[in-house]
Amino acid sequence: MEHVPALDEDLKKTLGPATAKVLAEQLGLHTALDLLHHYPRRYAERGELTSLAELADQIDEHVTVVAQVADARLLTYQGSRGGGKRLEVTITDGSGRLQLVFFGSGVHKPHKELLPGSRAMFAGKVGMFNHKLQLAHPAYEPLGADASDRDAAAAFASQLIPIYPACAKLESWKIAKCVDAVLPTAQEVVDPLPPALREDRGLVPLTEALLKIHRPVTKADIEDARGRLKWDEAFVLQVALARRRHADSQLPAVPRRPTPGGLLESFDAKLPFTLTEGQQTVSKEIFDDLATDHPMHRLLQGEVGSGKTMVALRAMLAVVDSGGQAAMLAPTEVLAQQHHRSITEMMGELAEGGMLGGSDRGTKVVLLTGSMGVPARRQALLDLITGEAGLVIGTHALIEDKVQFHDLGLVVVDEQHRFGVEQRDALRSKGKQPPHLLVMTATPIPRTVAMTVFGDLETSVLDQLPAGRSPIATHVVPAKDKPHFLARAWERVREEVENGHQAYVVCPRIGDGEDENGKGAKGAKGAKKKAAAEEDGDRRPPLAVLEIAEQLTRGPLAGLSVEVLHGRMDPADKDDVMRRFTAGEVKVLVATTVIEVGVNVPNSTVMVIMDADRFGVSQLHQLRGRVGRGSAPGLCLLVSEMHEASPARARLAAVAATLDGFELSRIDLEQRREGDVLGQAQSGVRSSLRMLAVIEDEEVITQAREEATRVVAADPELAELPGLRTALDALLDTEREQYLEKG
Repeated sequence: MEHVPALDEDLKKTLGPATAKVLAEQLGLHTALDLLHHYPRRYAERGELTSLAELADQIDEHVTVVAQVADARLLTYQGSRGGGKRLEVTITDGSGRLQLVFFGSGVHKPHKELLPGSRAMFAGKVGMFNHKLQLAHPAYEPLGADASDRDAAAAFASQLIPIYPACAKLESWKIAKCVDAVLPTAQEVVDPLPPALREDRGLVPLTEALLKIHRPVTKADIEDARGRLKWDEAFVLQVALARRRHADSQLPAVPRRPTPGGLLESFDAKLPFTLTEGQQTVSKEIFDDLATDHPMHRLLQGEVGSGKTMVALRAMLAVVDSGGQAAMLAPTEVLAQQHHRSITEMMGELAEGGMLGGSDRGTKVVLLTGSMGVPARRQALLDLITGEAGLVIGTHALIEDKVQFHDLGLVVVDEQHRFGVEQRDALRSKGKQPPHLLVMTATPIPRTVAMTVFGDLETSVLDQLPAGRSPIATHVVPAKDKPHFLARAWERVREEVENGHQAYVVCPRIGDGEDENGKGAKGAKGAKKKAAAEEDGDRRPPLAVLEIAEQLTRGPLAGLSVEVLHGRMDPADKDDVMRRFTAGEVKVLVATTVIEVGVNVPNSTVMVIMDADRFGVSQLHQLRGRVGRGSAPGLCLLVSEMHEASPARARLAAVAATLDGFELSRIDLEQRREGDVLGQAQSGVRSSLRMLAVIEDEEVITQAREEATRVVAADPELAELPGLRTALDALLDTEREQYLEKG
């Protein structure tokens, strides 16, 4: 009797060690259940010719195509090592033609089998030779209609062939044979969906969905299966998040309400402007959460420059009013110093509590970073443990064991995507009771991504810019096609400086043979980086801060005060440069992306981004938000040497066309695929979302969140739903935990 594997059985027993090793190493598939969830990417029909026209965008990728042989020629050639044979086969599918090449002893079998008019499935790596696309030595599987009668032949021609995500060592049709070996185990799969939910939504049982996704008879089968499998992914993920929200809601917290006539009222009375309607609405949501006896868990996402820091500061002051302390965690020293400087300036004498000349209603605001001198650090730690300091702004240094608080009431995490949740939780664990949590991001996140990645947090959105903000004009500068455009860009920088303003020039790397983290380019990591940078043909390495600064001071910006800023400078030097730039002494700052977030110099009106095509859409939007923060209009110039018809230039054109961060984040997500946005690379690794597309499947995600919330409220431990528990445990292994937490 044929061996039917168990769902969690290692694939070695069923498929043999060699195949199992390739599946594990290349595709992350270890068990029968993993293989059942390795879904076909698409389906080809034997009677249909699949598109060769799309291969131009897939150079160096492994592809599978179904096509017909147009002609085959066996050629003899003379090489440096003597003569040999080469078989050139041209295949067509109606949309285009593609050449296949076989060499040496490998020509005999395909010469016999790939006859003009025959049809086959071909798999290989798309390459270029003499400016033409080709597959060299592709694997192939003939699709000969060996059916004897016409009906059988028609059925054979209309059969749907699953095309699986494959790799160089294992073609799609070999993966299909592996799936055939484990398909009987689909009968053993435990269905995670509650039966009532499945019936209400008209979803097929899981066993049926797995059979239909791998071996569909009709296109309707594929739709049924996809609809069901998307629901599984969305629902199990939302149950995990709903359980976290439920557990958080059970924790005790100290309600924090501002004192009448206290610190917050004194601060508000000093403000020289009125809060925007959006800031007022979001502040109310936050203050309502702070007043409850379980911890706030809120995500505050706002457009670049929408005034998130002001909202966060007012929440922090409310907590200090109530006798607690508030900590703000920033991802970089530059940003922590910037926040500390701007908060103390905004608070004035209220930031000098207990000091000579300070307000009696004030508090102390301390900075804590890893590079501080010993005496300053010792004083900061003392101020925190005694409660003298109500507010602390710091980097990862805040998380260290030595740091203790008198009564930590609120943690504000700036730029959440830079931190793992274990860092977030390490800081929260310093409270006597769980403190309230406010997570901020200036990267606008489409609603469905927020529900998928930050689903354990309630969301507030600030999409209104404060009055007095100026518009930012963005233009693409095609440096290679039109070098005079770049010359004009430097003239514009000079004009802005002569009019009393300042400028940023941003470059992708530092430029002394090391990366931002201080890893030498001579090391393996550096070599890998260099190879990656130059893999696309003869493309030069990315432009560097140190080289560009030197070129500008000697050339187009000679005579202007130009300084550099990057992540590997000594912290005191970084702070000095930022202070002088903020004060207007430095006119042009040539920097890496250390200035991406939070840096606020209202007098800066122009930004030139070199090699702009090497940055992501959201990152460009972040960078651009550093200009136009005062009353003068902003200008952002995206310099690129990429060809006008390239996808990179299309991306830059999209950034130039809109200032709407939410629109750009959608574009970014569509281009980068969910995997990257959800913190899970998709280069052959299993993505946690195999079927669900977070942009397209908004309706499924929304409904799944509602159902999950209802199910968890009724049965938090899922005692009545063992199938769902099993699916949840599988999702929340170590890898999934990290994915869920880090977002």
